[in-house]
Amino acid sequence: MEFLMAFIIGILFMCATYLILSKSLLRIIIGTGLLSHGVHLLILTMGGLKKGAAPLLGQHADSYSDPLPQALILTAIVISFGVTSFLLVLAYRTYQELGTDNLEKLRGKKHE
Repeated sequence: MEFLMAFIIGILFMCATYLILSKSLLRIIIGTGLLSHGVHLLILTMGGLKKGAAPLLGQHADSYSDPLPQALILTAIVISFGVTSFLLVLAYRTYQELGTDNLEKLRGKKHE
């Protein structure tokens, strides 16, 4: 199972890197979202993919699942949602003001 997760994480990182290196501002935002999802899966995989009971008091089981990676991922999802929302609003406002989302056009003309 870890091998499959590593393969999926690699594909997410590959797609995110491709999108971040593009010239469109919207593609860059989508790439950062994909990158954050890849990091979430990486944290979950590094925490260990094992089956077990929920770590609750009064429950007697042979093995328990570790709640720390899940708590870290939940916090990271909330933070990445806020950052993505901010970037989308910033890109929309930039498109309203300048009429383009192309990064080469946003730089302006070079003085010769």
